[in-house]
Amino acid sequence: MMKKTSTLFLMSLSLLISCGGGGGGGSDSPSKAELSKETAKNNSKAIVADEDILDGKANTTGTQPTDENPGVPTNAVTFNTNIRTYKFSASGRKKIEQAAELIKEVVASEEFKNRVLNHRYNGKKQFANNNGLTNRQIYNKILEGAEQLRPSKDNEMDLDLELYTDNSTNVVGYTYPNTNRVWMNNKYFSKNTPALVTTNMMHEWLHKLGFGHDAKATPQRPYSVPYAVGYIVRDLAKKL
Repeated sequence: MMKKTSTLFLMSLSLLISCGGGGGGGSDSPSKAELSKETAKNNSKAIVADEDILDGKANTTGTQPTDENPGVPTNAVTFNTNIRTYKFSASGRKKIEQAAELIKEVVASEEFKNRVLNHRYNGKKQFANNNGLTNRQIYNKILEGAEQLRPSKDNEMDLDLELYTDNSTNVVGYTYPNTNRVWMNNKYFSKNTPALVTTNMMHEWLHKLGFGHDAKATPQRPYSVPYAVGYIVRDLAKKL
């Protein structure tokens, strides 16, 4: 297998919401279970928490509702993806492109905004492992697209994806906190639809924004930002 890692926040890989487990979007099954079980050798590597974002600033640049979709801010509609691929076949690159288009469509939707803002954990509107941020602040961070290693608020998902194959493990994908690269296991990528691939892409990208989750399959892990938002993207992508 390749160098796997979790980091205090366990960064994972590729479009199934990193970690392990067949199905789609990083889950042990394409239905619900966990988005993926990431295993890692280096549990000690931590991700630095992202900068805080002020909540409730309705009139900041890019946050105005648009004429096309009055329920979402402008930078939801303009959200873009910048995906670089390595060791993928032509058909694999096509699948990545299709997943990226689905992600943009999902993020631009009012349903995505509402599901993120209204996500609940422990009886409250919050995510587990939320870095002290409210749901709205997390939504804003997604739209800003400022990865920890690419801190410019460029309103896009920047991902470097590399395909590898390891049929002996249930790891869907993985990454490290000190690199922009995400490794995706062809064992799962090859059989997942573009809609399922979106889950892992979003999951891994949220690690790049600084969000983590428990290394093991704890009860709260599915409610962490990478897992929960990955599931939201997967569910909405499957409707498109």
